[in-house]
Amino acid sequence: MKLSVPILIGTFLAVANSTAAVAQDAAPFTVAENGQGFYRLSDAVEAIGARRGTIVIAPGAYGDCAVQTEGQITYRAAVAGRTIFDGGICEGKASLVLRGQAALVDGIVFQNQRVPDGNGAGIRLERGNLTIVNALFRNSEQGLLTADDASGSIVIDRSTFQRLGRCDRGLSCAHSIYIGDYGSLSVTNSRFEKGNGGHYVKSRAPRITVTNSSFDDTQGRATNYMIDLPAGASGVISGNVFVQGQNKENWSAFVAVAAEGKKNSSAGLNIHSNSASLAKGVQRNTWFVADWSGDKMRIANNRLSRGLTRYEKR
Repeated sequence: MKLSVPILIGTFLAVANSTAAVAQDAAPFTVAENGQGFYRLSDAVEAIGARRGTIVIAPGAYGDCAVQTEGQITYRAAVAGRTIFDGGICEGKASLVLRGQAALVDGIVFQNQRVPDGNGAGIRLERGNLTIVNALFRNSEQGLLTADDASGSIVIDRSTFQRLGRCDRGLSCAHSIYIGDYGSLSVTNSRFEKGNGGHYVKSRAPRITVTNSSFDDTQGRATNYMIDLPAGASGVISGNVFVQGQNKENWSAFVAVAAEGKKNSSAGLNIHSNSASLAKGVQRNTWFVADWSGDKMRIANNRLSRGLTRYEKR
């Protein structure tokens, strides 16, 4: 099945792949509000401090990282897809470690983040609200990993997550996206593909939205669920395209609800108008939704291919 989600158009990906390996000589990190330039991202973050500000990042590949502890900061690529954070790690966690009031990440590529504990991420969110738009996460242990903030919200739009996740070395699995006990998660118009283990989206948030996105597992390796809501959740999963590949660590469902215990209510969870299929050549029987919650959900108007059963109570 052809996946045709209108995100990160080819020109964006092409630009990201062709970016020069070294940042330009001029100070690459500019605080938009006053035009002040910095050679280190952390210095630009410190200059904004507890205020609201925007850091515009020049085209280039940077082994840099930063920790935001306060304020509301926008990290924006001057040219979408041509700002690449390549392997830089702060606090043994991620290229961006965020625990301020809020952050917005726009047009940035994150790649090659790895750390000894197996949880290297493009972004580690520990507190505050986060919005990600038009971003690309690839070739790392995790794209986005969060701690817990019941008052916080996470919004992801028009972004791509590829070749992420892992389950090896006797360590806990990593995932393309792992959301802790956050207030809410919204994923729209985004793409997940070529996972290297774990789940594509794992979220403990009590409220979730996943719409108009694609999950292409045809080239996945030792992957698990497409969407895992291990503590249960309410909300909507709609308008998505799911294709399950051959190489699975667990192929027993596409969407799993409350597999690790029912902390959140899943009553009213609305899973509708999605398309789900097995990749060409995959011969097995599996389930679209596996549910451990026992709550009354709505699962309707989904197009399921051969080998798929709508629902199983577990």
